[in-house]
Amino acid sequence: MRLVTWNVNGLRSLLKRDGWNWIARQKPDVVCHQEIKVMPEQLTASQLDAFKGYEAVWNPAEKPGYSGVATLTRGARAAELGFGQSKFDTEGRLIQTHFDDFELLNVYFPSGTSGMHRVEFKLEFYAALLEYIKALRAKGKSVIITGDFNTAHTEIDLARPKTNQRTSGFMPIEREALGHYFESGLVDSFRRLNPDKVQYTWWTQRSPSARANNIGWRLDYFLVSEDLFPKVKAVTIFDDVTGSDHCPVMLELK
Repeated sequence: MRLVTWNVNGLRSLLKRDGWNWIARQKPDVVCHQEIKVMPEQLTASQLDAFKGYEAVWNPAEKPGYSGVATLTRGARAAELGFGQSKFDTEGRLIQTHFDDFELLNVYFPSGTSGMHRVEFKLEFYAALLEYIKALRAKGKSVIITGDFNTAHTEIDLARPKTNQRTSGFMPIEREALGHYFESGLVDSFRRLNPDKVQYTWWTQRSPSARANNIGWRLDYFLVSEDLFPKVKAVTIFDDVTGSDHCPVMLELK
């Protein structure tokens, strides 16, 4: 089973850049998009045609042109939008899809770059979602949480850690919040398989040379519950694939 996550920074933009052609060639079983910035009714028939062969679940934000997630699977799967907290759910940040062996959470975690009020919102989201995940685990559910976490966990996960200690995305309080996920029994599957590998999934567009010089951050993850990790075959970061300021990441399960 192959699952792809990709923050597309605007789904319509990705489609115009033919970014979906790369996904089509990979033939994944599941595709998780974040920051789609569109409602499905805003897509043209030809744009929707790109997703043939997939069942699409959409969770756009109430605010137009903002946030939103979409999960595409081969074959119909039961899915739920959000996790029951309206202050977060109105921003279109989560789709939970039910599989026979696990629960898949496609998540777009908040960014804190617009100010401390959003950092605080982000930390509240981290804490609330973790409690929700713990409740799933308490019911005996295996889980996969994927998407844009908007936090680099350790110094190996960004190119310039020393100069970004006060930058949202690498602030100690954000890294601690992400750390609680690992303490709860969730595995950062890429880092577990590649403890010393330096690879990123996001490059700022404010510097035209950031991507060319690989001045990036690893913000996109596949977290799996410890019981599910033995089924993880590989996690691949496709940092040569363009179409967004993020690149796609693929999880392969045995």
